[in-house]
Amino acid sequence: MNSFSLLRQPRVFFRPGTIKSLPSLIHEFGRNVLLVTGTATLQRSESFASFHDRMQAESLCCHHYAIKGEPSPELVDRAVEEYGCAGIQVVVAVGGGSALDAGKAISAMLVKKEPVGHFIEGQPEYREHDGSKVPFIAVPTTSGTGSEATNNAVISKVGNSGYKRSLRHHAFVPEVAVIDPILMLSLPFGLTAASGMDALTQLLEALVSPYGSPYTDAVALSGIELFSQTFIRACHNGAADIDARSGMAYAALMSGIALANAGLGIVHGFASSAGGYVAVPHGQLCATLLYPATRENISQLRGNVDRSAYFLAKYAKAGRLLSEDSSLNDDEGCCALLEKLESWQRELQFPRLGDFGIVEKDVDFIVSKTRSKSNPVELSVESMKKILKERL
Repeated sequence: MNSFSLLRQPRVFFRPGTIKSLPSLIHEFGRNVLLVTGTATLQRSESFASFHDRMQAESLCCHHYAIKGEPSPELVDRAVEEYGCAGIQVVVAVGGGSALDAGKAISAMLVKKEPVGHFIEGQPEYREHDGSKVPFIAVPTTSGTGSEATNNAVISKVGNSGYKRSLRHHAFVPEVAVIDPILMLSLPFGLTAASGMDALTQLLEALVSPYGSPYTDAVALSGIELFSQTFIRACHNGAADIDARSGMAYAALMSGIALANAGLGIVHGFASSAGGYVAVPHGQLCATLLYPATRENISQLRGNVDRSAYFLAKYAKAGRLLSEDSSLNDDEGCCALLEKLESWQRELQFPRLGDFGIVEKDVDFIVSKTRSKSNPVELSVESMKKILKERL
């Protein structure tokens, strides 16, 4: 068994209707609150609209900051400039992964009052954040990123010199996560599918990470099991199936816990490099690359005698869960996993990289920027190019 350490987890409140308890949870930290949301959250969710009214009725002083797209350094810095002197006592983010990451970063930078770029991993001026922050409450409205349980906020700057990297500290795990599947009922099909595949990618990559442990294995497999039972139901009947939404919300939470403690693989390596080069939504990129990346990993492991059986057995466990066939041996389980991922790719019609403007001449550049130390096998440059070219 590998030695391992575990991050603390937030206080989790998980049930349909639990959004109603949020104002009282906010009061534990103060009454001056900065509410961070995506631009679509208020329009999409009647439950959230009524919650906003209750916040004001319960004497909470609520400042609202709406974001569009994935958080950039400029977006975070602008929020700090606008609210840095407002005496904010707690930051609450309600929305998808982008809103949660933005709220997490803003809570970390309100006490610093300097550019967030100084603290983003891999940047020239990088220095480690000391973890001081304004308390942070996460309220996810999608089932994908698991940001409600992680210690990092992903910040993006798109372009030839762009990046998609993390602001990270163990103290950045939210103090509270309020997970209400009712908030997810109105998610459209495309967002349900993309965010769901993000969660599955995180579960699968954490499961086969060389830095995993029995704890993260158990968490990841638990999430994969619920994902298997609820993903397609949520995609096709999500507005009427609260049990499916609950199962997907659980899978996403488990994916956040697993990735924060085990790390992620090659798909998220591409998410950083390709996502910093072009504006491709994170969930869509995971959805389109998971099958070819998993197939390449399994192919390389089958030809590598060093610990290959260990990781192939883990892929097989996932295959047995997703195919709901516990009788499969390890080779059959790996095949079942690939068949399931390929069938979802066809059935749900995940977009290709070319739909976001990535063409063949971009592949070399993207691969040159791709790192993935937590992948179960070291992939060659040619293997990485193969994965990308298949989905152009």
